[in-house]
Amino acid sequence: EVQLVESGGGLVQAGGSLRLSCATSGFTFDDYVIGWFRQTPGRGREGVSCTSYRDNEIWIDSVKGRFTISRDRVKNTVYLQMNDLKPEDTAVYYCGATLIGPPPRCDRGIQDFSHWGQGIQVTVSS
Repeated sequence: EVQLVESGGGLVQAGGSLRLSCATSGFTFDDYVIGWFRQTPGRGREGVSCTSYRDNEIWIDSVKGRFTISRDRVKNTVYLQMNDLKPEDTAVYYCGATLIGPPPRCDRGIQDFSHWGQGIQVTVSS
């Protein structure tokens, strides 16, 4: 079965950095799109970034230049490097997975992501 296990969250001060990890198992890594999402009571769950074997995307303009998604094909792990964190980045962060299409792009709607990690709290203090 598909499993996603997240780690790396925590409490940081504004301007600090965190690296979130999404360790995957139970599927062929390159057959799936992995996305990072974040959820707050006010905004709901929104897509942050995605990766496939051939492309990466940043979905939220406000994190461009600060967040970077990457994938380790040996460890079957996806990372979200978050730099210059801001209080508005505070959220529960989830990774999700969906089978890659045609076309082999990672830009998919949230409704397409059928497997989810448990979520990690990221809190950024001012």
